[in-house]
Amino acid sequence: MVGCDSRFDTFQPNEVFSLALAKTRSTSTDLASQDASRVVEELYGTPDEPLWPDLPAAKKAVSDERNLFRSSGPVSSEKDGTHLGLFREHCVTCHALEGSGAGPASAFQNPYPRDFRHGVFKWKSTKRGHKPTRRDIRELLVRGIPGTAMPSFALLEPEDLDALVDYVVFLSARGEVERRVTAAAIDELDYGETSPVAELMLSSQSGTEGGQVVQDVVGRVHTDWAEAEEHEVVVPYFPELSGEQLAASVTRGKAFFHGKVANCAGCHGPAGDGSLPTLDYDDWTKEYTTRIGLTPDDRAAMKPFRDAGALRPRTIAPRTLGDGVFHGGGDSASLYRRITQGIAGTPMPAVEVVSESNGKGLTDGQIWDLVRYVQQLSTSH
Repeated sequence: MVGCDSRFDTFQPNEVFSLALAKTRSTSTDLASQDASRVVEELYGTPDEPLWPDLPAAKKAVSDERNLFRSSGPVSSEKDGTHLGLFREHCVTCHALEGSGAGPASAFQNPYPRDFRHGVFKWKSTKRGHKPTRRDIRELLVRGIPGTAMPSFALLEPEDLDALVDYVVFLSARGEVERRVTAAAIDELDYGETSPVAELMLSSQSGTEGGQVVQDVVGRVHTDWAEAEEHEVVVPYFPELSGEQLAASVTRGKAFFHGKVANCAGCHGPAGDGSLPTLDYDDWTKEYTTRIGLTPDDRAAMKPFRDAGALRPRTIAPRTLGDGVFHGGGDSASLYRRITQGIAGTPMPAVEVVSESNGKGLTDGQIWDLVRYVQQLSTSH
């Protein structure tokens, strides 16, 4: 294992994604992956010397580009006490240098640390399919994620927290661009066993068709980050109840928990104890297993992916609601968002919000009944 104060010349390419892409496209992705890595390094730099693309959308995606330098590189301090190398100091052991979630300590953790490169985050205030806000990431750093190995970093200086937020955005944007550019090389630019003509080769400059494809990908990814706040879920008023009113609401919520619309009991168990067996996986694992037709417990099929850095496939476990530990927060607003948006990257579906009860969704009032029942489950054990 290399020390936190070591220097690194480059980010390692996303070989797991390239292998999965080769399987689905039935062609070699070696050339596409090599050129994508080259272009992404030209745009985003190295672990010790990060860059940020000079595009309007990119400028809005982070609060201060100088934070990238504070968080990257070896661990050190300046004379005024400013900490440098924050990501390597606090995060790399679990999330790895590239933000792959496959750091040295990852294999011993359940659930695994997040792979930022998909651009998918579970615990956020925005709608499913959209990026988290900077505030969402900062709150996770401050609070940690209960029930996981993700600790609280509340004792860090505010400016250090802001720097880490920007660096998480950097690693996610960089990794997602690498993935999308590699796929575009195969799907749009005639990459395969041989390289395409010069006009179609991947480039960090926009003067060719290959360069324009790269610019389009970068623009889309960074725009998604820049516009995250526009997609926040508006949480309606949550009336506080007590006595008989609260008991009646909890009773109604229990019916919705077991009912056909929400059917929470179908995964979390009739008592919310997570006792039902599951054979499903999260999206990060499905990418190199079931989604490409491979069986997760087939060691021979998994070996190339494991050799490339993929973590051992594990089935996903629905939350045990009765233990009172909620990864994304057990407050009313967080539970409302989980119910109405589902959980990105997981099989947890969303319940449709309807204005009037129609058997296909739940009204806000009915969702609040369900929230109260879930909260009651977490306090009754």
